[in-house]
Amino acid sequence: MKIEGLREVRVEDLSELDAYAELKALAKEIHQHDKDYYQNDEPTISDADYDRLRQRNSAIEARFPHLKRKDSPTDKVGAPVQSSFAKGQHSVPMLSLGNAFSEEDVTDFNDRVRRFLGFDSDAVLEIEAEPKIDGLSLSIRYEAGKLKYALTRGDGSVGENVTQNVMTIGNIPHQLPDDAPDIVEVRGEVYMDKNDFATLNQQQEEKGAKVFANPRNAAAGSLRQLDSEITKTRPLKFFAYAWGEVSEQLGETQSDIIKRFSSWGFDTYDIHVANDVKGLLSAYQTIQTNRASLPYDIDGVVYKVNRLDLQARLGMITRSPRWAIAHKFPAEQAQTILEAIDIQVGRTGVLTPVARLKPITVGGVVVSNATLHNDDEIKRKDIRINDHVIIQRAGDVIPQVVSVILEQRSENSTPYEFPKTCPECGSHAIREEGEAATRCTGGLICPAQAVERLKHFVSRNAFDMDGLGAKNIEKFWQNGLIKTPADIFRLKDHQATIATWEGWKEKSIENLKKSIEDKRKIALDRFIYALGIRQVGQATAKLLAKNYLNLDALQTAMKEACNPESSAYEDLINIDGIGQSMAQDIIEFFEESHNQDVLEDLKSQLSIIDFIPPTTSDSPVAGKIVVFTGTLHTMTRSEAKAKAENLGAKVSGSVSKKTDILIAGDSAGSKRKKAEELGVQIMNEEEWQAFIADL
Repeated sequence: MKIEGLREVRVEDLSELDAYAELKALAKEIHQHDKDYYQNDEPTISDADYDRLRQRNSAIEARFPHLKRKDSPTDKVGAPVQSSFAKGQHSVPMLSLGNAFSEEDVTDFNDRVRRFLGFDSDAVLEIEAEPKIDGLSLSIRYEAGKLKYALTRGDGSVGENVTQNVMTIGNIPHQLPDDAPDIVEVRGEVYMDKNDFATLNQQQEEKGAKVFANPRNAAAGSLRQLDSEITKTRPLKFFAYAWGEVSEQLGETQSDIIKRFSSWGFDTYDIHVANDVKGLLSAYQTIQTNRASLPYDIDGVVYKVNRLDLQARLGMITRSPRWAIAHKFPAEQAQTILEAIDIQVGRTGVLTPVARLKPITVGGVVVSNATLHNDDEIKRKDIRINDHVIIQRAGDVIPQVVSVILEQRSENSTPYEFPKTCPECGSHAIREEGEAATRCTGGLICPAQAVERLKHFVSRNAFDMDGLGAKNIEKFWQNGLIKTPADIFRLKDHQATIATWEGWKEKSIENLKKSIEDKRKIALDRFIYALGIRQVGQATAKLLAKNYLNLDALQTAMKEACNPESSAYEDLINIDGIGQSMAQDIIEFFEESHNQDVLEDLKSQLSIIDFIPPTTSDSPVAGKIVVFTGTLHTMTRSEAKAKAENLGAKVSGSVSKKTDILIAGDSAGSKRKKAEELGVQIMNEEEWQAFIADL
């Protein structure tokens, strides 16, 4: 199996076997690149290519969460320390940052933070922007004002003790002023500026010694010399921008602390503080514009929530904080010719334009197709057939058309007209007000939609039915044996017909029958994913299963959620990861009478297993099913759920006889009444906070 070839396959098109193989290869490859970068200071790929590998890994894990490896790069930061250095334990882990690659990613970050904190559109949320320097992360510990020791990031928990070498860096204070706390760990980046790097390489060349590839490698290699006298000769510098353990609070905001670092004698960045996404993007553009004139290398901009109390509330996820993100500068680009535009029809009826390109190599990969997203994207960029275009690989490894080279456009070029009918069934293709997507109105009469939905239903991450691949689904549908998902479980009634088809022998029919019978029991999250609800992928399906626990509860809640004033609707949009647009698609699916018929038909054929999350905590609430209702005042619903889940509780969106605890805020209504009827333990917000205070 050729892994390089698999990376040309979209994540949504990977089979489970291919995904398993690629995750194994990615874990090994990323681990080696981490060693090259963090241990050996000799990276063999560009930062953009490295980011793409990590994004590919994360995207595959999101689609196949059960395949996530114990050595997954998602949960790791940096690389283990080299044996030639003494090791040191970080008192506070040195985490990495999540990445943003587009304005949409920055908007999503801002929205996620606001949603988690419960901030409405009028609430002021200050976010600080600062350059992301391309250097080596370092943590310097001071006790009673004196430099005690310094550690590299290492794997985030254990770093290399490079204290003697750090003592030789001229702009790092050995003694802090009297106003410094008794214990403070100042964190930042060791770097080498461009002029000093050029001078060092010239000296290395004259001596016939190693020439460094870039300033980051030179800085890392210089700091991690076993002989501190060599480090002393290297022109290293340090920027302070973060902290680890402190014995007292340093300030109330990120920017306050940066100013305090500066007053202690540390070099610090110029920072920008913005109140909205527009301000952040303006800061990004300013920093990017000035990038070439800076004396040091940067590869992006870091955004951080400014208030420290909000940072504390937001907390961490896996290997990165919720309150910060790195907005990377654009990836590698290339120029080619757009030879045609094809329209693909998906299972939800969306008409997706795809650019067919003259093959070109971008970042070591041959690219011949690129997504054009929708009609708006084509019009906004004025993309036409036979245009010379700039493309780049972004996000997953799906290429995008960045812009058109207008100077090379032919005189007889004409604007592209987006089709008004479906290329598969001829039905009208319409675009609803407020939506970017154009959809076929044919529904299940559209072969593309009907067949794609059925293919999705039996796919590996849904029902995973052997013997029902794409070709067989198409044949069964064309011959009228399957029109709805439940028809699959009635195929045994058509054995005589199937037996007359070429290639179908008694053994293959028995194998198909066994495969179908084996899938009459299915986990709730896989069942939800199999339904093909618009915007609901594996991760969202698991969120819904985790919050509602069984199909009846989910159906009941969605029926109530049709009223946007209901607590059921509020519960749905308060699930971290489900916004209003997605919530509307979920509600509309369950509200549609045709889908209700499909669900009832499926329920008559299947046994759908309730969702039981694994218990990972020994706290008193571990394994308990808790429900939050009403208005909470000390934290948002998202924060409350996150805290409960961290303690091992199962947070549900509805009350049932299985519920253990109901936490009732102000204006608790029907859920409290039902809990009282069922004899469920009820706590108010203050009682719940007291109950978990010491956990």
